[in-house]
Amino acid sequence: MAQKSLLPPDLMESQLSTIDLLTAMFPGPGELEVSTSTQECIERLREWCERTDVDSESNTLSGIPLSIDLAVHIPIIEGEKTIQVNIYIPLHSTSETEPETIDSPPPLSYTLRQPSWMSKAEVSKLSGSMPPDDIFEALEYIREEGTRFLEEQKQQEEQQQQNTFTSSSDPLVRVWFYFPSLSTREKRTDMVTHAPDYSLTGFVLAGKPGVLCLEGTSRNIDAYMSFIKTHSWGDIPSHQKKVSERYRETGSGVSRVFGGMEEITDSLGERGGQRANRGDMQALEAWLKGKGLGEAFERVIF
Repeated sequence: MAQKSLLPPDLMESQLSTIDLLTAMFPGPGELEVSTSTQECIERLREWCERTDVDSESNTLSGIPLSIDLAVHIPIIEGEKTIQVNIYIPLHSTSETEPETIDSPPPLSYTLRQPSWMSKAEVSKLSGSMPPDDIFEALEYIREEGTRFLEEQKQQEEQQQQNTFTSSSDPLVRVWFYFPSLSTREKRTDMVTHAPDYSLTGFVLAGKPGVLCLEGTSRNIDAYMSFIKTHSWGDIPSHQKKVSERYRETGSGVSRVFGGMEEITDSLGERGGQRANRGDMQALEAWLKGKGLGEAFERVIF
C-alpha cells in the first residue's frame, strides 16, 4: 500500500486556489460551509506554502488531515431551494514516487446529500449523471438540473391542483367582494386571467368602489383569492389590499349566470369623478337586474 505524503507547496497552493475559487463562487450566507477547524487548517497551509525556506523536512508538517472537507449549498431558483454537495480536496499523495516529482495534485471527489424535496432515486440519478472529473462543471450541472427538476415538479403540482379544481364535486356558490378602490389594470388583468385556472366565472368592476363576483366552489374561490393576494398583489402594501366579502350565495338554487370571467369596467355606463374612477352604480344595478341578480346589488353596494 502506497504511503501517504503531504503534497509539495506548489501543488498544495493549487488545492488552496480551488478553495478560494469556491469561496468566490458561493459568497452568500450559508452557501459555503467550512468548519472552524477546517478554516484553521487552511490558514496553516497558506502560511506553510508562503514560507521561502520550505525544505524536505517541512513536508512533515504535522496535524494535517488527508483532505479538506467542504459543503457547498447550491442555490436553486434564486435560493428557493438548495442542494448540498460535499467536496473532498486531497492534501496528500498516494503516489509511489516522491511527492516532489508529482506533476498535478490528486483529483477532488464530491457527493450529493439528499435534499428533502428529492427522492433517493432522483438523487442517485442526478449523482450518476454529473461530470465526474471537474468540480466546477459538476456544480453548474447540478444547478441547471436542480432548476429543471423544480420547474417540472411545480408544473406537475399545478396540473394536479388544476385536476382537483376541475373535477371538484363541491356545490356551486356565488361570492361577491367589495373594494373601496380597485384601479391597477395589471392586477385586474391577473384577476381575469387566472380565474379559469380555478374553474371560476364572474366579473371584475374597477373604480371606487370596485366589485368582484366569483362563481365556483368555495374551495376554488378561496384558493383563487389566496393566490391573487399572495402572487399578483404581492408587491402592493397591505393597507392597499382592502377587500371584503359582502355576500355569499349558497344552496341548490345557485347556478352559473356568467359564461366566463370578464372585466366590465370600460363597458358599463359613464364614469365620473375627477379622475373618471367612479363607476356608474345605476348602470351596474340595471345590468345585474337584467341577469336576475338585483338582490345581490343591494347587499353588496349598500
